[in-house]
Amino acid sequence: MKYIGAHVSASGGVENAPLNAHAIGATAFALFTKNQRQWSAPPVTDEQAACFKEACAKYGYTASQILPHDSYLINLGHPEREGLEKSRAAFFEEMERCEKLGLDRLNFHPGSHLNKITALQSLDRIAESINMALDRTHGVTAVIENTAGQGSNLGFAFEHLAHIIERVEDKSRVGVCIDTCHAFAAGYDLRTRETFEQTFADFDRIVGFNYLRGMHLNDAMKILGSHVDRHSPLGEGMLGIDPFRFICEDPRFDNVPLILETPDESRWSEEIARLKGFAGE
Repeated sequence: MKYIGAHVSASGGVENAPLNAHAIGATAFALFTKNQRQWSAPPVTDEQAACFKEACAKYGYTASQILPHDSYLINLGHPEREGLEKSRAAFFEEMERCEKLGLDRLNFHPGSHLNKITALQSLDRIAESINMALDRTHGVTAVIENTAGQGSNLGFAFEHLAHIIERVEDKSRVGVCIDTCHAFAAGYDLRTRETFEQTFADFDRIVGFNYLRGMHLNDAMKILGSHVDRHSPLGEGMLGIDPFRFICEDPRFDNVPLILETPDESRWSEEIARLKGFAGE
């Protein structure tokens, strides 16, 4: 079964996200559980959690169909103690919010070395941060998103993801989210059947499909290997439409949230319908 949706608004309260997803025909959705541009927020109340769970049940969304995303401010590989501690505290809070809402995963960008420590040192800090978060929470998987490799951002190579996972103590609670635009910008070609199969053979060998907990389906505005994170509507960028057809036809991508972050949200219902068509649904 393909779970296909988009990163919808939770404006006015997290309980509005399931309604917004249902309105565009989504069978999956992503959301921010708080303002993604702020470090902290009031804790989720019992009433908010109950309303969110009730809305999810009403519209048929289980935890396995929902991919919450953390704040963009967090850098779990920060080279400086103050920045690292602030990021960790915010990440722990995000994990706790997911736990309170009954969500079983949290998607996040791994972090950046900011050209102040080595990439390996930063990757090790990310793994340590995940271990600390898992010790403080229950039932929520830390889902590492691959990046485009812009600036000093880590996570653009499958080897980076594998390095982090290898150092996470509870491997049952760590996973990855593959963003198609980010992968292409990082140099992984998905445009033809041959290159798509090679890329995901490499992914399976280096990371493993058993760690896949979600995907972001975005076309890419910039060329292969650009390391620039700019999304395009499906079929209108450098990737073209074929990679999204390949994903929807492939059972390896069943039963995880497949989330649009394409730039024109007015077209999400149309894009979701198209992807469902590729999946034969």
